[in-house]
Amino acid sequence: MINYIALATALGISVIAAIFSIIGLTAIFSGAFWPIVIMGSALEIGKVVTVSWLYQNWHYVTGFLKYYLVSAVVALLILTSMGIFGYLSKTHIEHQLTIDGVSSQNLTIINEKIRIVQKDVTDYETQIAQIDAAIDSLTKQEFAVKSLNEAEKHRKTRDLLTDKKQKRESDLSVLISEQTKLQSEVSKLEAEVGPIKYIANIVYGDADKNQLEKAVRYVIILLVFVFDPLAIVLLIAAQFGLRNHKIPKSKRRKGIIEVHKNNVRKI
Repeated sequence: MINYIALATALGISVIAAIFSIIGLTAIFSGAFWPIVIMGSALEIGKVVTVSWLYQNWHYVTGFLKYYLVSAVVALLILTSMGIFGYLSKTHIEHQLTIDGVSSQNLTIINEKIRIVQKDVTDYETQIAQIDAAIDSLTKQEFAVKSLNEAEKHRKTRDLLTDKKQKRESDLSVLISEQTKLQSEVSKLEAEVGPIKYIANIVYGDADKNQLEKAVRYVIILLVFVFDPLAIVLLIAAQFGLRNHKIPKSKRRKGIIEVHKNNVRKI
């Protein structure tokens, strides 16, 4: 039973690896999407069939054919790994660009707008304070008609400045709300790369952005190293188990020779 499970697992991993590989290759050769899909699918199927055929006929195949097929399988393993590496790298880069885009562009623009609006509000407050001082000075003078007229003019100007100040304060409130929302989005995006940050901190201590990128690259390489090679080795192991299961237990001892027609095989 375990051999059939191993075979199904190997084929499942191969299919998943093929999907990621083909997606990654289409990202590398974006100008030829469907040709890459067709070619990649055919090569992935050919790789699995070649591995199975080689295992079944390893003792009977010699010379150029064996070496070529082994080389082809190794080349296809590398090609699949390149595709998987490209796919994983692309997703990480896109995610990082999203973070950088939000933080370095949108937030920068919002912060600059907030700075300008805050300066306007401060200027209005300064002007209003100066007018208040002027009104106080006029009201302390004798109640001449000229003084009252000047004070009234100052009050009208003050009211206009107050309205403008309130409008800018309203703008400031909207901008701060947008800033808070953007900062929340950045925090959520950064939280998604939190686990890899912990890995980078374990390896490098207090990891900066470059060290974080190195940690991501090492994790991708580790996934690539395990993914497709595991499928191939597990496929061979499953076939070995299935073949060995068909041999009578009495013949599964080291050194017994089994004869199949004109071929001699050591068990």
